[in-house]
This record gives sequence, C-alpha cells and structure tokens, in this order.
Amino acid sequence: MEIRSETTLMRSDYKPPLSQAIPKARLQVWFFRVCSCILVWTCLIQLFWHSQIFTGLTNHISRFSLPVESVPLPPPPRRNYTSNGILLVSCNGGLNQMRAAICDMVTVARLLNLTLVVPELDKKSFWADPSDFEDIFDVKHFIDSLRDEVRIIRRLPKRYSKKYGYKLFEMPPVSWSNDKYYLQQVLPRFSKRKVIHFVRSDTRLANNGLSLDLQRLRCRVNFQGLKFTSRIEALGSKLVRILQQRGSFVALHLRYEMDMLAFSGCTHGCTEEEAEELKKMRYAYPWWREKEIVSEERRVQGLCPLTPEEAVLVLKALGFQKDTQIYIAAGEIYGGAKRLALLKESFPRIVKKEMLLDPTELQQFQNHSSQMAALDFIVSVASNTFIPTYYGNMAKVVEGHRRYLGFKKTILLDRKRLVELLDLHNNKTLSWDQFAVAVKEAHQGRRMGEPTHRKVISDRPKEEDYFYANPQECITNH
Repeated sequence: MEIRSETTLMRSDYKPPLSQAIPKARLQVWFFRVCSCILVWTCLIQLFWHSQIFTGLTNHISRFSLPVESVPLPPPPRRNYTSNGILLVSCNGGLNQMRAAICDMVTVARLLNLTLVVPELDKKSFWADPSDFEDIFDVKHFIDSLRDEVRIIRRLPKRYSKKYGYKLFEMPPVSWSNDKYYLQQVLPRFSKRKVIHFVRSDTRLANNGLSLDLQRLRCRVNFQGLKFTSRIEALGSKLVRILQQRGSFVALHLRYEMDMLAFSGCTHGCTEEEAEELKKMRYAYPWWREKEIVSEERRVQGLCPLTPEEAVLVLKALGFQKDTQIYIAAGEIYGGAKRLALLKESFPRIVKKEMLLDPTELQQFQNHSSQMAALDFIVSVASNTFIPTYYGNMAKVVEGHRRYLGFKKTILLDRKRLVELLDLHNNKTLSWDQFAVAVKEAHQGRRMGEPTHRKVISDRPKEEDYFYANPQECITNH
C-alpha cells in the first residue's frame, strides 16, 4: 500500500478555490494584451518613422509650437547609392543668399547622385566675414539630417586637393537652370572628372518647373537641415524672449547700410559728400558691375530702399502708433544716429540688439556680419509683424519662413507706389489723411503675407516670384 506524505499531497493534489483561480487567469490575459499593444505600437512607430504621415505630423507640431527642449530624434537611415562624383561649392553673397544657395546645391547633388562637400562660405565679398559653415550652422545636424537623401562629407579628400597637385575643374552653373540643364550639361562632365567645383552658387536653380520631390527637398534643407549653431540659437532666443516680455513687436528690416546704398546707387537724402563716398566705394569693388547709376531714376522705379525718414511716414500711415515696439533688424545705419533721430522721436520704443544685450554677449560676433545677420534673422522670423524697407535676400527668405509658420504678417512695401505718394505728400499735393488712405490702399491684397501662388514668368525668371519667398509646394494649408 502506497503511503503519501502530507507534504506531497499539498504539492501535487492541492487545487485552489475557483474564486482565486479566475483573477489569476484574468491577470494573465491583461498582461498579454498590454505586451501586445506595446509591441504593435513599437512596430507602427518604426514603420511610419519616415512616412509622409509622421513627417507631416511632426512638421505641423514644430511649426505651430513654441520651442522647447526635447530629446533629438535619431538620424534617418543612410541612402545607399553609387556616387557619380564629388561636388565642391563656393557660396557667394550674404547670409541669406548663401542659405538659399546651399539648399539648391543639396538638391542638385541629390538630382545627380553626387557626394556633396560641406559648402564653403563667402569670405571675399564686401563684408569680409571669416566665418566657416560650422561657425554659423550645426554641421553635424546638416550632414545627419539629410543623409537619407545625399551623402555629405565635411572636407574634400586630400587626394583631390590642389596641395597634392590635383587640378580641379571649376565652373559657374548657369543661373536659373532647370533639372534638364544639370542632367544633360553638368552630369556628363563627371564621367571625365571626379570632382567639379561650382565657383558661384547664387540663383543657380530655377524657381519653377522642378518635380515636387525636388522642391520639397529644397524646403527640407531650408526649414530642417540648416539649423544655426547652439551659440547663435541661444542668443537669438534670448533676444526674442526679451522683446516678447515687453509685448508684441515689429521687426523693421531697415536696409540702409553703406554697402546697400553703394551697390544700388541710391543716395536720396544723402549729402553730396556722402554720395561721392558711396560712388567711390562702388567703383572699388569689381563684382559690383554697374558703376554709373542715376539715383533718382532708380528711386522712381522703386529700386531703392526707403530712407529712415521715409520709413517713419510709411509706418505712421499704415497705422502704427507711437508706443509700438520696433526692433531694427540691420547692421550699422549709414549716417549714424542723425539718420535715426526722426525714427526714434516718432517711435521711442525702438531697439537694436546692441541695446538689449550686454556688450560681452555680442563681442564674440563682432566682425562676423553673417553671424550678426543670423541673430536678426531669428528675431525677424519670430516677430509679430515683419516689414522690410527693401526686398532683398533677407526679406525674401524671412518672408518664406513666416509663410511656412502659418502666414505670419509680413508687410511687403510697394516702393514704386510709395515714392509717388511720398513726393506728392512732401510737395503738399496730398494732405496727411489722403496720403495715409492711399498708403493703406496700396498694401491691401497680396502685400500682407497672405496665401498666394507664385507669379511665374518663364522667360524672365529674375522678375518672377522667388521660390524661397513663397515655397508653396511645402505649405500644407496653402
């Protein structure tokens, strides 16, 4: 006869009551469901990481949210392709002209399946800014964030440098060129030469007529790939924070610096001595090709920046009150304090970055015009209203960013019409009330940064709307 111990019975024959077994089964089912949900969501996130749905969602959030500290997303996977050669680019012009050019050159490299060297910035122009790419933009972010489109390397391999006897083939691409030009005229050159150096980069890609993918890549570089260094971002954010704590503010891009006046030949409001100084400066720089310029002819055609005194009248006519906070987004104004006297008298709350920051904070940016311009760029994009007195590269690129951020108010002055009205008011033909009404009427419609389609003039691309001022292909609520 088999005898079982009490301990054995307890281990092998004991069955829990039904009331205790059911909760345990439910717990197991619940645990399985939770684990399954976690697994499914993990797969979905990985699956949609680079899809248009996820990208559109993150873009929408980032465009309409305040900047916050967040954990950076891992870089996208590298695109595998056989490179047809190496593209070396020397940018020319100021910060925003170079910014647009960098976007174009990334797009060209993608179109032709090239390896792009981080572009060289202009150090030889009027501003003589010694800044390198990594002094202004986050170069690691630039390379990593675009690696699913283009292979970007920091430097040209030594074996292709002039120091090692390699003779670079140099060329300036034809301005406003479409994809056919690059595919048919430029790409075949890489079969003979491993490296090609583009010695100029300004407006070398057409505004229109490109595929949607290429246009959106230009936007991606502009709005996501080109990120200022943390040093510039931090100081720019501080400026914005100081201004916003004081209330809403207008960013006035008062393009009345010496280089602008010398280049354009606009001397309205200047003394004879100043006009002569500007003329000598224009002749001193060979890349400013046009030398003999009749200032008043330019002004009547609307090709000159408004003077500070003219800007005062226009701001008042547009309805801006004396207590309006105005940030001057500009370098040193030609003529100094005397040319700003009326502006300060009319709008006492005028400020510049030099007035808002400690001198030691700006010391690191001295003699680096592009880095100073980057600070003005950040403030201008963040402003409640942006008003450029001249429609140059900064005005256009800032306008495009503000459209992308939800069509923030940007007043694009009709300078040709304004010159007519200003002269009529100054010679007493128009009363102040008549002048103010006419100025407001002139800026209704397309001149407030509202949604609109780019104007296309296929045979005169310089006269059509600039892609970076209105990147309509990338604005989802256009």
